[in-house]
Amino acid sequence: MAGARSRNFEGWPLFANSFRPFFLLAAIQAGLSILAWLPMFYGELSVTSALAPRDWHVHEMLYGFLPAVITGFLFTAIPNWTGRLPIQGTSLGALLVVWLAGRVAVMLSADIGWAFALVVDTAFLTLVVAAATREIIAGRNWRNLPVVVLVLVLLAGNVAFHLEAHYEGAADVSIRVGIGVVVLMISLIGGRIIPSFTRNWLVKFNPGRLPVPFGRFDGAVIGCSAIAIIAWIVAPLSTFTGLAMALVGMLHLLRLARWAGDRTFRERLLLILHVGYMFVPLGFLLHAFAVFGALPPSAGIHAWMAGAAGTMTLAVMTRASLGHTGQALTASPPTQAIYAAIIVAALVRVAAVVWPAHSDELLHIAACGWIVAFLGFAIAFGPLLAGSRRRALAIMGVPVAAR
Repeated sequence: MAGARSRNFEGWPLFANSFRPFFLLAAIQAGLSILAWLPMFYGELSVTSALAPRDWHVHEMLYGFLPAVITGFLFTAIPNWTGRLPIQGTSLGALLVVWLAGRVAVMLSADIGWAFALVVDTAFLTLVVAAATREIIAGRNWRNLPVVVLVLVLLAGNVAFHLEAHYEGAADVSIRVGIGVVVLMISLIGGRIIPSFTRNWLVKFNPGRLPVPFGRFDGAVIGCSAIAIIAWIVAPLSTFTGLAMALVGMLHLLRLARWAGDRTFRERLLLILHVGYMFVPLGFLLHAFAVFGALPPSAGIHAWMAGAAGTMTLAVMTRASLGHTGQALTASPPTQAIYAAIIVAALVRVAAVVWPAHSDELLHIAACGWIVAFLGFAIAFGPLLAGSRRRALAIMGVPVAAR
C-alpha cells in the first residue's frame, strides 16, 4: 500500500479527516431514523416525504446512513492507497452539506417534488464517485477500483429507488440492488481487513495459528456471491437463487473459519469484526431457506442489514476512530456495550421475522438496541471525533495520560 501524504490542518479537527464528520453524523442519523421509524410503523407519526413510510425507512438506512459511513471509510483509506493528499477542510465540509441536503430533501420531498429530491439526494454519491475515481486514477491504484465500481452501482440503485417509488408506487428491485452492493462491499473490504488486523494482533499478543490472507479462494467466493446476488435481484424466489444462496453461504462460513476468529476473544475490538462478518453467511443461508418456504424472505434481509451492515459499520467506525486519532486499539467498556447492543438488535430483529407472534415486543427491543448502539457511539466517540481527546477518554473510562 502506498504511504499517505499529509498536510498540517489548522481548522476545527472535525474537518481534518473524512471519517470524523461522516462517522459521527451517520451514527446520529442511524439512531434518530430508527427512533422515528417505530412511531411511523405504527401510524403514530408521519413525515412530509413523497416516499411511503416503509420506503423512507429503507431509503434512509440504505442510501442515507450507509453511504455516509462508506464515504468516511473510503476517503480515509484512499490517501493510504494512493499516497495522495486527503480531502479536508472546506471541500470536506461542502461534501457533508450535500449529504445533509439529501436527507432534508428526501424528508420534504412531498413538498419540494420527488424529482428535485432525486437530484439533491443523488448528488452526494455522484460527487463521491467522481472524487474517488479521480484519486484512484491519479494514484494508479487499480487494485481498489472495484470498490469505486460498487459505489457507482449504489448510486445507480439510489436513482432507481426514486424512480421506482414514484412510478411503481413502492421500491422493490432497487432495494435489492442496494443491499446486494452493501453485502459485496462487506465481503470485499472485510475479506482484506479482517485477516490483516487479526494477523497483526495475533503475532503480537497470541502467537500460533494465523489467518489465511486474501487470495484466490476469497476472489472466487466474492465472484460466486455476485452471481447469487444478481440472481436474487432478478428472481429472488427462484430455485436457482435458493441453491446459489445456500452454496455461497457455506463458502462464506468456510472463508470466515480461515481467519482464526476463535483466537481473538481477548480483544473485543477485533472479535467484533468476525462476529459482524458472521451475519453475511447467515443472510445467504436464511435467503436459501426462504426460497424453499421455510422462512419469510425478510429474515435474510435483516441478517444482512441489521446484522452485517450494522455490526460491521460500528466495528470499522470504532476501530478507525481510535486508530486514526492515535488511541490504543482496544475496546473500552462503553465500546463493548455498543457492540453488545448492536448484536442484540440484529439477532432480535431477525427473530421478529421468524416468530411473528412476538414481533411487536421484539421490534421494540431491536429498535432500542440499535438506537443505544449508534447514539452510544455518537456520545462516546463524538468528542474524540470533534477534537476533544481529554473529554472523549474520560467518557470511555480511559486515563487521560493513556494512549
